[in-house]
Amino acid sequence: MYNYTFEEKYGRLRKELVRGGVVLAGIVLIGTLWYWQVEKWSFSESAYMTVITLSTVGFSEVRPLEERGRLFTVALILMGLLTIGYIVNRFTEALIQGYFQEGIKLRQERSLIESLEQHYIVCGFGRTGRHVAREFFAEGIPFIIIDDNLEEVEEIKQLGYTVILGDATLDESLVRAKIDRAICLVTALPSDAQNLYTVLSAKTLNPRIRAIARASNEEAVQKLQRAGADAVVSPYITGGKRLAAAALRPQVMDFVDGIITGSNRSYYLEEFLIDTQACPFVGKSLREAKLRSQSGALVLAIRRFDGNLIAGPTGDTLILDRDALICMGTAEQLRDLNKILGPINSTKSLRPPKNKL
Repeated sequence: MYNYTFEEKYGRLRKELVRGGVVLAGIVLIGTLWYWQVEKWSFSESAYMTVITLSTVGFSEVRPLEERGRLFTVALILMGLLTIGYIVNRFTEALIQGYFQEGIKLRQERSLIESLEQHYIVCGFGRTGRHVAREFFAEGIPFIIIDDNLEEVEEIKQLGYTVILGDATLDESLVRAKIDRAICLVTALPSDAQNLYTVLSAKTLNPRIRAIARASNEEAVQKLQRAGADAVVSPYITGGKRLAAAALRPQVMDFVDGIITGSNRSYYLEEFLIDTQACPFVGKSLREAKLRSQSGALVLAIRRFDGNLIAGPTGDTLILDRDALICMGTAEQLRDLNKILGPINSTKSLRPPKNKL
């Protein structure tokens, strides 16, 4: 049995109310034309007679009517009662069910989706997608979820997340999520085939988007990478590695977990993309930039544009265009570093944490 979503019910009710209003307007027009053309009354008298007849206020006839006119008036009254009763029934249902209040919320959600820009898209709200959304929410990142399960969608709304009911493998759903303005897509759907289709669709609609996919095995990892995924994570492979690391280096794992995830962190890890047009330190060394002394944040590594990773850079290491600086610090320190590295357009290249300490 098909369960209608609120949006579908709201749309259906609106159509029924509009249809009832159109029918009522048509009856008023027919009545007015009859008295005007057939009974030869003036237009104002015809309109007045039609209105008082449909409203059943009990006023007397404007002019005496013959049998033909009275039969038409009876038919007009019956049609009016049925139509007005239908409209009142639909309107009462809307009030009792709270459609008007929910309709306002629905329009607000649509307005919010239309305003999304530089946001993240999460496909699927299963065991993996749920944790992804939780981390995005904890960091104050704008994101939208796509899920095709009605019950999951209702739960997502209760959590206060923005969501679209739809199939993430279809272009239509991705377009509704404003993928052309998104900067990253995370697909955590149940099957590798669904994640593969989603990555292909996303890259077709927005070739610049960063696509991160979930995979169940190593073969799926390779296929998703060939399909264009920028990063592929296998929960089983990653989970195995983390279990081994937790057994061999438990203190290291506690420290890393404490700065990567969670909403009550003291320190954060963040990456800063260097742009020549915004950053005044391109071509200068870390010693000359004095990032540590100005912000308090620590530069742990630098990834060059060609993919080369410089771990533990020294003071002589140069900052080059399109570098990615991997830094650690408090939320306030990283915000200060954001302003230092991108004073011209800091919101374009950097995304410091929004959590308050």
